[in-house]
Amino acid sequence: MAASGVYVYAIIPTGEALPPDAAGVGTPPAVLRLVVQGPVTAVVSDAPSQLRARRRDLMAHQDLLLRLTDRGPVLPMRFGMVAPDEDTVRTQLAGARADHLATLRHLSRGVEINLKALPAQDALAAVVAQEKTVRRLREELRRRPGYEASVRLGEAVATALSRRAAEAGRKVLRTLTPMARAVATGPEVHGCALNVSFLVDRAVSDDFRAAAQRFADAHRDHVELRVAGPLPCYSFVAARPVRKAAGV
Repeated sequence: MAASGVYVYAIIPTGEALPPDAAGVGTPPAVLRLVVQGPVTAVVSDAPSQLRARRRDLMAHQDLLLRLTDRGPVLPMRFGMVAPDEDTVRTQLAGARADHLATLRHLSRGVEINLKALPAQDALAAVVAQEKTVRRLREELRRRPGYEASVRLGEAVATALSRRAAEAGRKVLRTLTPMARAVATGPEVHGCALNVSFLVDRAVSDDFRAAAQRFADAHRDHVELRVAGPLPCYSFVAARPVRKAAGV
């Protein structure tokens, strides 16, 4: 496969070794190498000639970042970051060396855990029991069945589910924030009352996930919590990629 630039996976402290048997994106998987610039190093490979967001390549990128994170602090690049050549990578590393070092220190021993709060999927009975407006509209529908009454009831149920999820989201945020080193609000996701990431010490990440699960169990009538992680710390870096490959 002909190379088309240098694919950049991450920035790590100089002196950290690559995980054994690790490989990069592409078919066959690209051979990884290190581009050293003083105290910081970029993990790179040749870029595939036609890079696309295929599942195999997305997973290879993610797996490498997680394996690097197991060994030390990592400033992760998003999938598809490609530089024209290694000289460009070295120039970028040199120009942002102080920022990269500060970020690596900030991320040391940390992992990202993402939490999404969604309306509870099987909470209709609880909503009817606890929401006066929903009970009233349901009784009206029983007395006078009709399209408009059904719409009003459906809208009231949806509104109640969303409000209850938002309330639970605010509560879980207050519960979990003291266990994290930093918190970052994620982009709005359709159907989610809350999308937030936590920077958590690796040593307490299991305790953090357990606390989230206890909250979910205690509030299952209000919210569905989806917890992902440990993840690379994308939400807690301000990387300066050279460019993003076209088509990804």
